[in-house]
Amino acid sequence: MTGILDRLVPKEGLILMVMAVIVGTGTGFAAVFFIKLIAIIQDYSYTTIVGLYPPLGRLWLILIPILGALIGGPIIAYFAMEAKGHGVPEVMQALALHGGRIRPRVATAKIFASALCIGSGGSAGREGPIVQVGATLGSSIGQWLHLSDNRIKNLVACGAAAGIAATFNAPIAGVAFSAELLMTEHGVAMFGNVVISAVCSSIISRIFLGASPAFDIPSYSMRSPWEIPLYVLLGLISALIGVIFIKMLDTFEELFDNWRASQAIKPAIGALFLGILAFLYPYLYRVLPVPAKAFHLGLPLIDNMPHIYCTGFPFMEFVLQGSPSFWLLAVLIFLKPLATSFTLGSGNSGGIFSPSLFTGAMLGGAFGHIAKAVFPSVTGPIGTYALVGMAAVFAAAARAPLTSILIVFEMSGDYHLILPLMSATIIGSSVAQWIFPDSIYTLKLTKRGIHFDQGRDLDIMQGVLVEEVMNCAPITVHKEQSLSELFAIFHETHLYGFPVMENDRDLYGMVTLQDMERALSKEGVKIRDLKIGDVATSNPITVFPDEPIWSAIRKMAPRDLARLPVVSRDNERRLVGLISLSDILRAYDIGLLRKQQGQYARERMALRNVSGIEFIEIKVQPDSACRDKRLADIKLPPNTTVVSIERKDGPVIIPDGDTVIVSGDQVTVLCQSNMIKDVKKIFSPPSRPGKDPPSS
Repeated sequence: MTGILDRLVPKEGLILMVMAVIVGTGTGFAAVFFIKLIAIIQDYSYTTIVGLYPPLGRLWLILIPILGALIGGPIIAYFAMEAKGHGVPEVMQALALHGGRIRPRVATAKIFASALCIGSGGSAGREGPIVQVGATLGSSIGQWLHLSDNRIKNLVACGAAAGIAATFNAPIAGVAFSAELLMTEHGVAMFGNVVISAVCSSIISRIFLGASPAFDIPSYSMRSPWEIPLYVLLGLISALIGVIFIKMLDTFEELFDNWRASQAIKPAIGALFLGILAFLYPYLYRVLPVPAKAFHLGLPLIDNMPHIYCTGFPFMEFVLQGSPSFWLLAVLIFLKPLATSFTLGSGNSGGIFSPSLFTGAMLGGAFGHIAKAVFPSVTGPIGTYALVGMAAVFAAAARAPLTSILIVFEMSGDYHLILPLMSATIIGSSVAQWIFPDSIYTLKLTKRGIHFDQGRDLDIMQGVLVEEVMNCAPITVHKEQSLSELFAIFHETHLYGFPVMENDRDLYGMVTLQDMERALSKEGVKIRDLKIGDVATSNPITVFPDEPIWSAIRKMAPRDLARLPVVSRDNERRLVGLISLSDILRAYDIGLLRKQQGQYARERMALRNVSGIEFIEIKVQPDSACRDKRLADIKLPPNTTVVSIERKDGPVIIPDGDTVIVSGDQVTVLCQSNMIKDVKKIFSPPSRPGKDPPSS
């Protein structure tokens, strides 16, 4: 395939557009298969398996999730650990650190492990798995065609958008999800491919699953403008619930991660806790004014699934229609996050999107009951508050308000609640960000040392200093020069801004092309009458050479500056360089290389602990016996490998047989411990009588 592309040399946009169609279509089919597989597993589990021994009755609610986890757990543990949990953080990590590269096997593992989890009753959503499957499909196609990192990342974003579009029958929300969470560093050209992919996926989904919205609910509208303060209050409460959800899930993830047991059985332990919770909570009818039937306390199980099991969509629709009682909703606000924490915190596979929406619907419905009791003349239907709460809690948990608004529009088919939705989601997202900086997707990455923002890992930008990438000899102008001279310098250099000097060493300010254009646009102003100092910005924002690049980015962002003067820490008026956006992009590449080298070093240290195997480093001396020889011509002992060669004033080389060893090379060799002396002897200078070979 790559050979065909090389011969035809099609336009870049055409390649990506075709690939976006393929990714979207493939993800659509994967979503249809996944949703139908869940239904088959659920029906088989709660009819056929339950029928094997009916006397167990509701005890099957404990056993079936355990059986599903015992099958799904080994798939995750032994086939693809990336399938663990809700999947989106793994996609974000691949975008930030690995150029969007994801192992193809992740898609297979995610589909079957998640279908077993959700079909057997696990409290998780369908969207996270399909997002990861779509992203993996896009990544695999990009890798197969040997595309660049940026193109692979775009196809990953296409797959993620297609996953949301197919799962929820919501193409616009899919595009928003991808734009808000995954592809914030890409431009409009890449955005079009994401739209195409989402549309293709949605078409496939509608052909096989139907074109109707996810929920069949009445058309709601705001009853009175005085309801807006109530929606703002709902947004504030949603922020608290969203943060509680994040921390609850994180707590259980830590507990299970720190527990020294096989990853293959941890999901079964979580399923045991989930089953016990589902078995016991309906008995709350004895202490709450809610009939037992409302808790689904009955048989057959297939018709009385606990509300906290699976995605919870049927009960969510019931809540959005405004039917359930306050106490049932109030209980489920906390039990659904707990059930999801048991499921995903233990390492099982599924999404977090649906549980967030479910929790929000419960919160909104309960809030609607209270609002209607306190302000009956102002308050609209309870289902309205459930619909808004659904969006607000997800916005608070995921920090994606636009996606939250659009997903509610498309899942409900109701576009009349724009003001309440905007009020609650923006408040919920903003307050949650203020209370707890990490979202439900980024917290896991932060704990791995990856601070994800704008499509990049911020820790990478903390590891590179300004002085490492700044322009140490920038072109400068003097404040007494005429504006006509500045115009000529702009024309000659094709640059858009310069430091303005007061004398040879002291900085006066910064001047840009926009500054000159603004000055000349004033009526009656002539270019020959002005000096550079008249239009320059004095006392500009500056950065020190020993500050990290991220500090420069933070100073640039509020005013959208493209360059900053670098000044001495000893004298803040002394100019020592200039840093621009192109320098920052170069700094990211440097930081990424360093982080990868650090990971490589940690992996080497882990291998050092393997009994009988060691890394050794040997510096090739000018009189070494191996100098100027091909690696293939050097007879190394059995089970010995040259891992890397660090060349003086050059890159680190991953060698092959044709690599020539030269003087000054730092050679890293992996060998058995009992071969170390023999390996050192091979790379050492020829032995002289009475002397041992030098050790490295």
